[in-house]
Amino acid sequence: MKKEEHSPLKIMTLAEGHRLFNLPKPQHPLISLINGTQVRIEIDKLSPSHVLGFYKIAYKPKLTGRLKYGQSYYDFDEGGLLFASPGQIIGNNDNDASVCSEYTLLIHPDFFLGHALSRKIKQYGFFSYATNETLHLSEEEKKTIIGIFMMIENELNSRIDDFSQDVIISQIELLLNYANRFYKRQFITRKPLNNDLLLRLEEILDSYFADEVSLSQGIPTVHYLSEKLNISASYLSDVLRSLTGQNTQQHIHQKLIEKAKEKLSTTSLSVSEIAYELGFEHPQSFSKLFKTKTNLSPLEFKRSFN
Repeated sequence: MKKEEHSPLKIMTLAEGHRLFNLPKPQHPLISLINGTQVRIEIDKLSPSHVLGFYKIAYKPKLTGRLKYGQSYYDFDEGGLLFASPGQIIGNNDNDASVCSEYTLLIHPDFFLGHALSRKIKQYGFFSYATNETLHLSEEEKKTIIGIFMMIENELNSRIDDFSQDVIISQIELLLNYANRFYKRQFITRKPLNNDLLLRLEEILDSYFADEVSLSQGIPTVHYLSEKLNISASYLSDVLRSLTGQNTQQHIHQKLIEKAKEKLSTTSLSVSEIAYELGFEHPQSFSKLFKTKTNLSPLEFKRSFN
């Protein structure tokens, strides 16, 4: 019984979401745009954690918790965009929970069926970012995003015809592409902070191998590193890609090769022993990765130092 009390509230359809917040029925069963300036959303009815059966894109006019680096703030405080994908557990204990969204776009995955965006939308990593990884918008960026929300709203309120769905999907894709651009800007403005993140990541990986955690837990995982850094796995990979051109998994592989080269060139350990120390369950897997990354087998690399 206790487990049920703490389990997330499931909101699987747009109609359920509208009922929960005492809103009028959605005009379309698969897409809805809620204009927070025109209707009152009863936020207090939201469970501490919930799971949606649809995509959610929300613009909040005021965000707290801007990131500070030294004496400067590296994000804006005019407001920002939050994204959620179907099946994602969303918490409601952040500092901005009491602030109503100015615009909230809800889209059921079935709305995209038969369109390329049905597959492409999964490539936008920000749908799995955490709340503290919100996209903060400058005043100009805000105007762009609000303008697209208004276009979608006008289209939804217009007479439905054969082109309506195609037009709305194009507008949604435009919104996502601008979000992608603005996130890239955010990575740049947070570069000093992200460089610190990279240093912390290196320290965690160095400690992982120095303390021989790999002997008991195996190769470090993306999930392990993101938990240690207290950020989402998707955000970590995108930050690393902006700094180094590599995602987190590639970064882990690079660190494994560095440690392997160090052990192969400075110790008398066998290839199998090195593979075991690095966390590989099977030496063959280690040898295959090493060969892929260096064009040499571990044994060939080791012999080059003898």
